[in-house]
Amino acid sequence: MPRQFFVGGNFKLNPTSRAQKQALVKVLNDADLDLNTEIVISPPSIYLIPLKEIVRKEIKVAAQNCYYKDNGAFTGEISAGQLADAGIPYVILGHSERRTLFHETSEEVAQKTKAAVAAGLSVILCVGETLQERESGATTKVVSEQLDAVVKAIKEEDWAKVVIAYEPVWAIGTGKVATSAQAQETHLAIREYLTKAVSPKVAEDTRIIYGGSVNAGNCKELSLQPDVDGFLVGGASLKPEFVDIINAKKVKAKV
Repeated sequence: MPRQFFVGGNFKLNPTSRAQKQALVKVLNDADLDLNTEIVISPPSIYLIPLKEIVRKEIKVAAQNCYYKDNGAFTGEISAGQLADAGIPYVILGHSERRTLFHETSEEVAQKTKAAVAAGLSVILCVGETLQERESGATTKVVSEQLDAVVKAIKEEDWAKVVIAYEPVWAIGTGKVATSAQAQETHLAIREYLTKAVSPKVAEDTRIIYGGSVNAGNCKELSLQPDVDGFLVGGASLKPEFVDIINAKKVKAKV
């Protein structure tokens, strides 16, 4: 079966008010969306449940992080079990901002992934290289090492709950975008890695999405690449053009 196209919106630390949250949701609720695409939006944790209750049922909600412990003295954390109990189906893990600003290691990301899958969540697992690593030709090595920890932590069948988001760090929020050829090359390399490290079936079935300054102007060309199965969108997910990105694969009806 072909892999279902996936578009996620990572709101990060936005919006800044409940009124703005409602305005964002209204745009999506009123839009003509391609419902053949799986759509997931990820607001700050304070808005997770309220947003889930007002967004149209075709759109799923994701947390931006979770901890690998079930409960205990971990001030400020949210467990995978709590998210599952609240009816939140997805969580983003390993985003470069978590790795860089909050010093999360690949091993910690792997433990979080293991906990999330065990709780019944699906995971948007982020990997990516810096500009220096890209220019030195280390992209595949870096991304493979980030995935290695997860391969060691979860079972083969758990990969059915994982969407890999390739997000080159140098393209996040910079306006720079990997060319469609660069994205395809890295996505294919990830698929080849999964073939060897896990299994050919996991490699074929796992969705690998691209993130990094995706917008309405570049999403169409990126979506045509055979190993690009969708997008994880940052800043543009807060704008009306997010609808155009969701509809990147939509086939226009013939008049």
